[in-house]
Amino acid sequence: MLIRLEFSSALPVSRAALWRAITAMEGINDEMRPWLTMGAPAGVRSLQDVPLTPGKPLFRSSIKLFGWLPVGYSDLTLLSLTPGEGFVEASPMTGMREWRHERRLEDSDTGCRLLDTLVFEPRVLPTVTSAIIRAFFGHRHRRLRRRYR
Repeated sequence: MLIRLEFSSALPVSRAALWRAITAMEGINDEMRPWLTMGAPAGVRSLQDVPLTPGKPLFRSSIKLFGWLPVGYSDLTLLSLTPGEGFVEASPMTGMREWRHERRLEDSDTGCRLLDTLVFEPRVLPTVTSAIIRAFFGHRHRRLRRRYR
C-alpha cells in the first residue's frame, strides 16, 4: 500500500540561499537533527558535488539515530536535480519497498515556499511507519521555519 504525505512551508529566505542549504549535507543534517543524520563519502559537501546520472545511486548514506547509532542506509538516488527548483529522489533504503521524495521550491511574496511530497511503501507496519515519517518531516519543516524566521 502506497502512502502519500505532503508538507509545505513559507520561508522568508531567497530561493538561492534555501537551495544551497537543502542540497548541502550540513543543511540536510541540520534539518534532521537531533533525531537522524545522513552520512556521505569524504569530500561530498553537497548533493551537487556528485555527478548525476538519473536513476543511479550517488552514494550509500548511513542513517544514524542521534548521530551515532546506525539504524539503516539509503542508496541516495536522484531521478532529477534542477538547481534552484528542486529534486526528485527515489532511493532504495532500509525499511521501504518504495520511497519517492519530491522537493520543490516556489517563489512567494515573502521569500519562497518549500514543498515536500512523499510517496512510500513500508516493508512492515505501514500505520506506525507513516506516523513516524509524518512526525519526522513535520520536525524537518519546523527546523527550517525556526532557522529562517
